[in-house]
Amino acid sequence: MYKRLLKLPICPKQSFFLWGSRQTGKTTILKETYPNALRVDLLKSDILMRYLQRPAFFREEIMALDSKQLIIVDEIQKAPVLLDEIHYLIQEKNYIFGLCGSSARKLRRGHANLLGGRAIRYELLGLTALELDNDFNLSRMINAGPLPNHYINQQYSRAIQSYVDDYLREEILQEGLIRRLPIFSDFLRMAAISDTEIINLSNIARESGISVTTVRDHYSILVDTLMGAFVPAYTARAKRRIIQAPKFYFYNVGVVNILAKRGIIQPGSELFGKAFENWIFHELSAHTRYSEKLYDISYWRLTTGTEVDFILGKADVAIEVKGKENVTSRDLKGLREFKHEHPRVKHRIVVSLEKTDRLTSDNILILPYQKFIKQLWQGDWI
Repeated sequence: MYKRLLKLPICPKQSFFLWGSRQTGKTTILKETYPNALRVDLLKSDILMRYLQRPAFFREEIMALDSKQLIIVDEIQKAPVLLDEIHYLIQEKNYIFGLCGSSARKLRRGHANLLGGRAIRYELLGLTALELDNDFNLSRMINAGPLPNHYINQQYSRAIQSYVDDYLREEILQEGLIRRLPIFSDFLRMAAISDTEIINLSNIARESGISVTTVRDHYSILVDTLMGAFVPAYTARAKRRIIQAPKFYFYNVGVVNILAKRGIIQPGSELFGKAFENWIFHELSAHTRYSEKLYDISYWRLTTGTEVDFILGKADVAIEVKGKENVTSRDLKGLREFKHEHPRVKHRIVVSLEKTDRLTSDNILILPYQKFIKQLWQGDWI
């Protein structure tokens, strides 16, 4: 069992949502943090049906409890109607709830009550290198991905394939997020192939045989079900022509590998470089949430093709990711051009497979990935 870095309040004074994709460990962290809380598990069909048929039962049962009792409701997206009852219990009776789920999409589409700011939002991602500690292995992470059940599974490919099948069947089809599953499955494959790249909606629409509008909607499903995120272009004070279309990154590189049929990824290959970049994005995404610094993550690219993989905050840190052991001057072009465009950038870093630190004459720091991750979580960079 790994100690997670997400810090939930030990004695919450305010209700909260805990969102996270399937199998990130939401239920586990809630049980560990709140062992004495009342638990309402909407994965149990009898409980779910009872409350869907008579939502008032939920309110009446909760009101029979001490108002100091924390109530955890798991898979809240399965019963949006309960949010009206929860809203009442929070506002009028001062109950505190921990609401857990894998997608807010169904709630928003159904105009469900999201408690009007009365609940704090937390997100749980897959395992980070710091959480794994001595169990961290880059090759394992690059191939199996960060979900606990996949990372420790010797037959992780089968486990990930089952995960994808369950996601399509239970998260997408049964929740009514789409009408035609085969079309969404084709889109999902194309989205995986395009992971870490600038999104061209027209190309994906053409390859998938669907409209641009449908592609855009399908990407929003991936975001809402916490399967991935857009990374916008950094456009502040642009002096030269830059690309403004976003990139898209899956939060789980193991899922990308299965969907894109990559097979085993070995160091030195182009696919390794993409997977390595995806993993660094995962670490940055976890850090911005768990540290509660909530800095923006963007990328920068000139129309000539020169780019920097990640810009943190308002050009506080510029990061180039290179899945190679020998970083050359050619690999530093993007960081140098970015400095020319944004001279106030505080740190320029190359995250790599090199064995030792190096500092160039123009103050670009080349770091082994282990050192970068350690210093990131220590707060050295942002």
